[in-house]
Amino acid sequence: MPIARLARASDLPSLLALFDLSEVSAIARPREHAESIWQETLTHPGLHVFVSDDHDRIAATCMLVIAPNLLRGGRRHGFLENVVTHPELRGRGHGRAVVLAALGHAWAADCHHVLMQSGRADPRVHAFYE
Repeated sequence: MPIARLARASDLPSLLALFDLSEVSAIARPREHAESIWQETLTHPGLHVFVSDDHDRIAATCMLVIAPNLLRGGRRHGFLENVVTHPELRGRGHGRAVVLAALGHAWAADCHHVLMQSGRADPRVHAFYE
């Protein structure tokens, strides 16, 4: 099974290339705007981006947002966002690797749950999370 890792500053070009192939949404443009968002993402407390590599490119990614919570005994909320797998590499475990890494990080941070929403009607997307 592929291995996920936390994203680095140098991953931005590969992430943007992956997002360009995605059917989810348009990426931030121009490049300077994307770079500014990426720097904010990397330094923002509670934001964690996970990636899985396939040779010289990123095969899959997801973002975990961890938020404080005054209920549930103070245990945090986790939100899983921006789950994307390269179209040519689907079904090889990269998506699973990044999601499992994010969930492991959330449980280690004492999140009481992790929420994930999808606006996609594609049955393959829903089957992935079952």
